[in-house]
Amino acid sequence: MADRVTVIGWDGSPLTAAARSALSAATLVAGAAHHLTLPEVPPTAERVRLGSLGLAARRIAGHRGTAVVLADGDPGFFGVVRTLRAPEHGLEVEVVPAVSSVAAAFARAGMPWDDAQIVVAHTRTLRRAVNVCRAHPKVAVLTSPGAGPAELALLLEGVHRTFVICEELGTDREQVTVLTSEKAADHAWHDPNVVIVVGGPPVTASGPGWLMGREPGPVRGWGLPAHTYGGELSAGESAGLRAAQLARLGPRPGDLVWDIGSGAGAFAVEAARFGAAVIAVDAEPAALARAEAAARHFGVQLQAVAGRAPHVLERLPEPDVVRVGGGGAAVVAACADRRPERIVAHASTRDEAEALATALSDGGYAVESVLLQSVDLDPGVWTERDRSVIFLLSGRRPAPTA
Repeated sequence: MADRVTVIGWDGSPLTAAARSALSAATLVAGAAHHLTLPEVPPTAERVRLGSLGLAARRIAGHRGTAVVLADGDPGFFGVVRTLRAPEHGLEVEVVPAVSSVAAAFARAGMPWDDAQIVVAHTRTLRRAVNVCRAHPKVAVLTSPGAGPAELALLLEGVHRTFVICEELGTDREQVTVLTSEKAADHAWHDPNVVIVVGGPPVTASGPGWLMGREPGPVRGWGLPAHTYGGELSAGESAGLRAAQLARLGPRPGDLVWDIGSGAGAFAVEAARFGAAVIAVDAEPAALARAEAAARHFGVQLQAVAGRAPHVLERLPEPDVVRVGGGGAAVVAACADRRPERIVAHASTRDEAEALATALSDGGYAVESVLLQSVDLDPGVWTERDRSVIFLLSGRRPAPTA
């Protein structure tokens, strides 16, 4: 096992005395190609090119001597320290940090970043990173080959954003470019880079910030009453039904939610308040205008798409969860063809409910059907003010078997 492992962050500035001292004593140095050419790396040290972090960690754990790992920026921030500290390697790690690439990028842009979301985009997480960019007005994306500015822009089609692209920070090839997301796909970008994605209505804090990222907002609860959304809602948007749908879908950051037949946008807005990206689909322009107004009121973002399902769904990006607010079994079947994890729909009659359940089951989903009854009472005299009865259908895609 290595006698000592020192992880040194490098942001392009001269190495500190502590970093130089650790390097001078190193018998093994691991890092990217540009790290291994630094003049402070001892010529007699074994050099390990970082590719797979897990393989490199095992190599370091088996080394007899003193090891140094060089990494860009702050190695404890989405970096190599987490891998090296994994219990299976048994390594004691000392860290010499540097300015993180995210902090450097926002500094180059002259922007505060305590209100930003920060995501890492690999080829396997690119879609979820894009969904965070859809849902939030300020996001820093730590990119990787195959999941860079061009790929972000292509998946954000139809959503206008401004990109601040910071290439090769800390080197003499550093470049900062500001352009719209529509133009980012037309360029070739140098790795490594950080993309600051900005757009949509900003959320203004009422005072000094206290929480990294988006603040929770002033409104508590979900399944809020109709007046919160500007007036009367349809039976399919009732507070009780909405709360039950949200509970079954579980929207979360990184998800894309389809709200088909969004109406006044009550469900769409509440899903967005969970941090999910939301596309609200409705055939009525007036309904979409109400949904957009509600989103502005609550300080969340959603993409409004005018059209009638199922035809309009063909050009939408892949969903994680779907609420079908109208269109019946044909729309449910079209959604099931896109294989989201979960789908919810509702019906006012048993025949409609059976048709929806059949569409879900035929699509390969495990189906739950419940009858929801809600009675609104006047607490002053305990008389009934309103009663609603509705079928809630939910489908859950079975987990793949090993």
